[in-house]
Amino acid sequence: MLAHSDHLPVTKRLQVLGWLLLLMSVFYSLPVYAAGEALTNTPASNLNSIIATEIQPEVPDSSTDASGTSVTSTDRPLPTTTPEPIEPPPTLSGESTNNAQIETTPTLQKDNDIRQRISGIFSEIEGLQAVNVSVTQGVVTLTGETPNEKKAQQAINLTNRLTDVVTVEDKIIRTLDVQDNVSTVYQGLKTQSMNLVKALPLLLVGIVVFAIVSWFGSWLSKRQKMWQRLTPNPFVAELLSQTVKVIFIVFGLILALSLVGAETILSTLLGGAGVIGIAVGFAVKDSIENYIASLMLSIRQPFRARDQIRINDHEGIVVRLTSRATILITLDGNHLRIPNAEVFKGVILNYTKNPERRFTFELGVDANDDPLAAIKVGLDAIGQLKFVLDQPKAVAIIANVGDSNILLEFQVWVNQSVTDFAKARSIAIRETKHALENEGFSLPEPIYRLRFNDKLEKAFEYAQNVNGTANTNTDMTITTNTPDSAIDHATDADSRDDKDKKRAKARAKYILQGRNADDVLDARPDEKLMAKVEQEIAESSGETDLLNKNSPQE
Repeated sequence: MLAHSDHLPVTKRLQVLGWLLLLMSVFYSLPVYAAGEALTNTPASNLNSIIATEIQPEVPDSSTDASGTSVTSTDRPLPTTTPEPIEPPPTLSGESTNNAQIETTPTLQKDNDIRQRISGIFSEIEGLQAVNVSVTQGVVTLTGETPNEKKAQQAINLTNRLTDVVTVEDKIIRTLDVQDNVSTVYQGLKTQSMNLVKALPLLLVGIVVFAIVSWFGSWLSKRQKMWQRLTPNPFVAELLSQTVKVIFIVFGLILALSLVGAETILSTLLGGAGVIGIAVGFAVKDSIENYIASLMLSIRQPFRARDQIRINDHEGIVVRLTSRATILITLDGNHLRIPNAEVFKGVILNYTKNPERRFTFELGVDANDDPLAAIKVGLDAIGQLKFVLDQPKAVAIIANVGDSNILLEFQVWVNQSVTDFAKARSIAIRETKHALENEGFSLPEPIYRLRFNDKLEKAFEYAQNVNGTANTNTDMTITTNTPDSAIDHATDADSRDDKDKKRAKARAKYILQGRNADDVLDARPDEKLMAKVEQEIAESSGETDLLNKNSPQE
């Protein structure tokens, strides 16, 4: 019973099924009315003949008339015990055998009694009047004609029910006459129609009972305030209301079928429902798993609306929790639906649960600089930022010593409910970098040193002198590893770096004084994204939000 299904709701489908079962029950119950009608309209003599087919044939009472001729009287049947009915065996090669014991002393009189008895039965049954019967030594031979195979099998089965019948020889011709078969079907349909008309009042009563009980169940399930008072969880409240509605529909269906005398339909359906339920259970196990996950999430409430969370590899802001999926708005503004089964089994990281969040970044300073002094300069610059929290306090550590620099890691805390996490980190990196450079700390690039022996160094000097004589515009310079030359080279490099830094700062100052420059330095959350989240929350699209602020949260 999945609430808010994309297709027809379960309760609606049950109501439709109930109406169909009521209509089917009429046709299933027609044979009962037909049997009652036949028993009412059958004469007493015919009725006795029909009933007599269930017992043994009568034993004749023989007497002698005035001429000495033996006269058989069937007016006084001897009291006999009714044998248990024997299931007739299937017909093979035109022969059917009775499984009763065979007498060792058959008489001609018994054969004659069997023939008369069977002929009398066939004369009372439509479609068997043209069947001829002959009996010899208890072996019954059926000849003549029947309209179809069904009537022929009926004749064979009736014959086998007599106790003194040894076997039945089937020599009946199936005429398959169109008129006979059509007339039989027509009479049957006519009888069914008449019985349907007679059953209409009772059917109407059943429909009215089913409609009243179903309506009351539907009315009771719509009392949302009552169900919400029973349980504060909206999903459980809806589950209870829908369960009550289904119970009333099933109860009304049972009452209606009982009134029209078609309980067998319901028992047949319930019997097959077990096998069908197993097959359907395997087919929709994912849906059932998702439904149970929805129930557990609605009870546990691991997050609320507007919370920024990460579920496995998916991150976004919560919009709502439905009976099928958890809906998020990703940080880039996309609409994301995650099945609740995946949410329930996944790793949930709730950033909003604790608004204080820490970000880290790394900066490297020259190996000749004091890392603790650099840490103080960086923390002083970070402390000037408005969005940085005083408690917990920002700290920095020496993360690693590289080949050409010392790597510093800064750890800064912000309130992410009023601060955009990514923007705050970006601004903090920029301010720390500028503060270090303004205080004379350099952020060096990787430096690779090549050392040569004396012979190779002299070869490079000779090559430089030769090239210098031939081409004075060459850019190749080789410096010997002497203290004076090294100092001069470092001084020239520092002067070039200072000029580049000054030009870069002047360019940045000019750009940041332009239009909309304050937006770059603003660390507040994106208002457009939050407005989109509020719009999605307001537009429920008819789906019940299972997140309730009054429910306890784990």
